Amino acid sequence: MKLISFLKKENKNIVLNDSDTEDIYTEIGHNIDSFVDKSAHSKINEKYGLTEFFDIIKDIISNDTVKQMKHFRQHCNTSCYKHCMQVAYFTYISCKALKLDYISATRAAMLHDLFLYDWRKKYRDIQLPGLHAFVHPQIALKNANEIFDLNDLEKDIILKHMWPVTFSLPRYRESYIVTIMDKYSACLETYLYIQSKLKRKTFYRYAYIFLSVIFFRLI
Repeated sequence: MKLISFLKKENKNIVLNDSDTEDIYTEIGHNIDSFVDKSAHSKINEKYGLTEFFDIIKDIISNDTVKQMKHFRQHCNTSCYKHCMQVAYFTYISCKALKLDYISATRAAMLHDLFLYDWRKKYRDIQLPGLHAFVHPQIALKNANEIFDLNDLEKDIILKHMWPVTFSLPRYRESYIVTIMDKYSACLETYLYIQSKLKRKTFYRYAYIFLSVIFFRLI
């Protein structure tokens, strides 16, 4: 059972089992913004820690500046906001399982792309001091610092999440986790986008064949 189907039937007494999907954590991560409302995740919270996850980032996702990330695309058709929340969820799961500082890591992951502009050059409305890939961690850290009281771990994560594209080595194990989850999320978002495009093309192809058959039967 796909997670979206589960959500549509949420008012019924449905239990989500491991057999319902190959990777429930990825499934939840891809649709993580659907769970902001506690009523949407109450039935699967005990095992997947969604209430604790949202309690960790609730002050961040309720901030008006952070909400602006919804207006900027990150990878393909995924917004910066959803991408950051997805990375934060994968970080939360991983760091908690490894008994690391999952609270600081999760919060930093939610802020790691708080650069607030369209990074695609033809849509960009600001002048950058260098290539986006190299400078946006510094911009995100500056923006996050202006809103939240960040600890050293959180600052390191935001500043170095693009490693190894940027050269400074992350200082903490949690920082490496976020860099990995950032790349994983980017690949996931790109894969799902391409998959949806291919499915759409397949649909149009079969629709064309079907209509052609109908047309030639009528003439």
